[in-house]
Parts: sequence; structure tokens; C-alpha cells
Amino acid sequence: MLRLGLPRDPRGPRHLATFLVATAATVLLTRALLAATGYPQLGGSGLHIAHVLWGGLLMAVAFVLLLSFVGPSLRPLGALVGGIGFGLFVDEVGKFVTSDNDYFYEPTAAIIYATVVGLGLVADTLHGRRPRDPREALAGAVDEAVAGVVGGFTPTARHRAEARLADAGDVPGARETRALLRSIEEDHAELPDPVGLVASAVVRVLHTMVRARFVPWLAVAVLVGTSGVTVTGAVVRWWGGDRSPGWVVAGALVAGAASVVLAGVGLVRVRHDAVDGYLWFRRAVLVSLLVTQFFLFRLSQWDASWGLLVDLLVLGVVGAELEVLRRRREERDASA
Repeated sequence: MLRLGLPRDPRGPRHLATFLVATAATVLLTRALLAATGYPQLGGSGLHIAHVLWGGLLMAVAFVLLLSFVGPSLRPLGALVGGIGFGLFVDEVGKFVTSDNDYFYEPTAAIIYATVVGLGLVADTLHGRRPRDPREALAGAVDEAVAGVVGGFTPTARHRAEARLADAGDVPGARETRALLRSIEEDHAELPDPVGLVASAVVRVLHTMVRARFVPWLAVAVLVGTSGVTVTGAVVRWWGGDRSPGWVVAGALVAGAASVVLAGVGLVRVRHDAVDGYLWFRRAVLVSLLVTQFFLFRLSQWDASWGLLVDLLVLGVVGAELEVLRRRREERDASA
């Protein structure tokens, strides 16, 4: 892709995460609000202004913003607006895969969940499978400079640009970019980034939580317990006459069991190597998120949402603990 002039944005994973979280949150909030208000319809005289149209409008606004301005400043807002728009769009997928325009089509939740997960896997394939090339880091520093040359650098933006430049090393163009960054004046005015503020607050809370040594263990216990309860509940409903296909129940059982086994391996490994143990915990959560929850959404529609929220919380706690453990290992290796 580099030969085609397509360097990856160093902040791309964060923007894609914003897009996907906004999509999922919009779907859940839309369903909750519609259920609470009795599913009202906007329009009259034979017209119905479906929220898929508002979703398309917001996605168009996001495209206009991202295609109209250079530099990184508007990408957080574009990701947020686009995610909300896509959430309103994909929420109505049931109407467009059924001949009778059935908004309450049973597999809708599973289809939406599979779509979000699929996009997440695409993002991980793009950004998480190969280390970043030094030239991509240089491109990221230049990209930060685009906003700086016209609006100046805040301390945070300057630090971010200099970090990208340090990652680039001595690739061609690094010296000139360093000179460009030094020439940019200080300016403390910048566009607000609500997504960044929320993300920073969440990270601080998670890091505060993992300082209590029992919290990560509690998170793993909650993961195992949640998997057991949700899968058992789904099987009981199916056994009691639910019309869900048998392969869906089997898939939920196998995936739930796999998640519990992975967590068990983590409990064994963590006694000898904390980082390795928590990597197994993370695998257990990811299996639950990417596989088990898909089958549960197919089995119990939107009732599986609470299990999804628990999995996300556990993933955050385990990820925060992993970061702390890795930092301690690096400090220990450096001092050795």
C-alpha cells in the first residue's frame, strides 16, 4: 500500500473504534428509545420518515467534513458523526432483508452484531497485524504538521507529532519534517475532542481499578459467570419451545465452553507468568465478544445486550492490567 501512497494513520485504530462504538451505542439507544415511546412514526398522510434517512444524512455530513478539510483535526468528529449515522442506518436492516419490511425480524440483532464485529476484524487486519513502517510514522508526523502550519500547535499536538517523528527514525524526509515542526508556533486553541476526553477518563478509571489486586480476578470471575448464565438461559429458552435453530444453540454452547477453558488456562498460567496469563484472559474475552455474543444475540435478540456490556468492561479491565504488567516488565528489564 505504501507504493500506492497509502500510509496507515497512526490514530486510525482510535478513529475506527470511535466509529464502531458510536454505531453500536446508537443502535442500542435507538431501540431503547423506540421501545420506551411506543415506536412512534414521523410523518403523516401516508409518509413515514424512517430513521435510516437520518442515518444517511449524518453519514453524508461525515463524508463532507472528511473530504473538505486536510489534516487530522476533524477526523474524531467525522468518526463520531459517521458512526451515529451508520448506527441509524444498520438498525433498520430488518426492513430491507424481509419481503414484508419487518423491523422486528428475529435475526436482526445477530446481523447487526456480525456487521460491527466484521468491521472490527477488518480494522484489526489493517492496523493490528503488521508493525507500522517508519515511513508511515513520518507521514503521521507530517499529517499532524498540516494542522499546525495554519493553526499552531498545542502542547499535546506537538508531543504527538514529535513522538511520530521519533518512531520514524532517520528515514528520508525526517530531518526536513523536524525543521518544519520546530517552525510551528505555539497555540492553545483547538477543536474540542469529546471522544478523546471520554477515552482518557475511561483509561484513568480502569487503571485506578486495577490497582486493587482483586479487581482483575473479579473481572475474570464475572466473565466466566456471565458466560455460564447467558448460555444456560439461552439453552433453557430453547428447550422450553423457543424456535431458534439447533445449530445456534450448539454454537453458543461450544463458544461459551471455549471461553471458559481459555480463562482456565489463564488462571493456570498467571501463577508463573502474569503477562502470559492475562493474554489468555484476553483471548477468553475476545472469544466471548466475537463468537459467543453473536449466537446469544441470535437466540435472545436484544436481551443479550447486557452480556455484551459486561464483556466490554472485562476486556477494558484485562487490557488495563496487561498494560500495567508490561510496563513493570519493561522497567524491570531496563534496570537489570
